[in-house]
Amino acid sequence: MALRTWAGEFAGGTVATGMARLNARHPWSHNDHFHSWILANLPAWRRSALDVGCGRGELVAALSPRFAAVRGNDRDEEMRRHATARCAGLANVTVDGRPWAETTGPVDLVTMVAVLHHLDVAAALADVRRLLEPGGRFLAVGLAPPRSATDHLWDLASAVTNPVIGYVKHPWPSADGTPVTPVPITDPTMPFDELRETVRDVMPGASIRRRLGFRHTIEWTKPL
Repeated sequence: MALRTWAGEFAGGTVATGMARLNARHPWSHNDHFHSWILANLPAWRRSALDVGCGRGELVAALSPRFAAVRGNDRDEEMRRHATARCAGLANVTVDGRPWAETTGPVDLVTMVAVLHHLDVAAALADVRRLLEPGGRFLAVGLAPPRSATDHLWDLASAVTNPVIGYVKHPWPSADGTPVTPVPITDPTMPFDELRETVRDVMPGASIRRRLGFRHTIEWTKPL
């Protein structure tokens, strides 16, 4: 049985219920949390960037002052509408829904946040490799279902630390009842160990690491 399931059933579910209430009082975005990691690992050349599955455009807006041109791409019309509105005053930003893999490139940065598991992983990585300028970087934040003992331990650690991180980020209980437009969600199916092998096969030398927050990161620089 998965550790997360066991934790949810422990003590009749009272522990899980209490943690869920605490998480709701101190909410935080697991995906947005990693934007700072992306911004800290940008390539040396910063002419153009492509954010695949840009969602509401938070990362696109953050990349705008750091690149000459930034393209946000999302196949969901509602997400594009929000991203376009968020980036309306940014002259170097474009948002579209055209197939991102058909981009002729090259670009200096490709980012994906909780997107890769929506795609054919090997094909998407091959497209990223083709699109990147030599010296360009691929930075991704992803999800994978727990399968190995190590996966389950990281999963449990994420569940335990989730309210702690939320409290540090937002020490005052949230009273904001404003609804947020949900992003399209697909459950991941490729476990971490298989994903790591696929990534390293397509992108030799790539760094892929488990992280708290039920996430992992992928970092790769295209050889010169």
